[in-house]
Amino acid sequence: MKLYAVKTEEVKTGDNVVRVALNALKKQKLELENNDILAFTSKIIAYAEGRLIRLDEVKPSQKARELARKFCLQPEFAELILREADKIYGGVEKALLTLKNSIMTANAGIDNKNAPPGFVVLWPLNPREWARRTREDIKRETGKHVGVLVVDSGLVPLRIGTSGVALAVAGFKTIRDTRGWKDIYGKPLIITRHAIADDLASAAHLLMGEAAEKKPIVLIKDAPVDFDDGAYDAEDMAMPPEECIFMGTFSRRHD
Repeated sequence: MKLYAVKTEEVKTGDNVVRVALNALKKQKLELENNDILAFTSKIIAYAEGRLIRLDEVKPSQKARELARKFCLQPEFAELILREADKIYGGVEKALLTLKNSIMTANAGIDNKNAPPGFVVLWPLNPREWARRTREDIKRETGKHVGVLVVDSGLVPLRIGTSGVALAVAGFKTIRDTRGWKDIYGKPLIITRHAIADDLASAAHLLMGEAAEKKPIVLIKDAPVDFDDGAYDAEDMAMPPEECIFMGTFSRRHD
């Protein structure tokens, strides 16, 4: 598998991200082929959709002020978390643990990193639909059948730093179910499923970076995936809380 970081100019509200990507690929002399995958950071999608919020235009509620005091957040930022999160579990200084679109994430995905001063960026409105439509647009523009991957940064419990997480996918299967496969000693796997989309998201995230790299797109070639015509979002990659080793453990009381 080969990955190529694609450098672009700053994406603005209303920009056509497909056009931005194809122009950047051409400029870097990178050829798009059938069964390639294009990974996009969620932030440029959010920028194109106008998902930037000016904090001084947000009126914090009393609940937001209480959260802000408890977790050292701006009241306006806390208010946006209340609006965007499906559930808030708690938190630490500067960060709340939330559920958003079936993903456990910090601050409901709201980020002030790589946002203009005084602004924050929300997640895209509908990542799965964006991925599906983008795949179709690329096929129409280039004639190539490719996969599309929407990437954000995520956290792993008790591990320092961020890694990639797939918000949405179009064109390839996100999970490989290896239950029943044999290991090297011939023993069948019982519970193992391979998070293909998240693995690719982490590989792309490594090249995208977290600061001022301006490499929001990664071209992935020869990925070991099963291509199809489906489109998937985080709910398609989620398991019930009671089956999750983290949620299932902490949601039950143990003596």
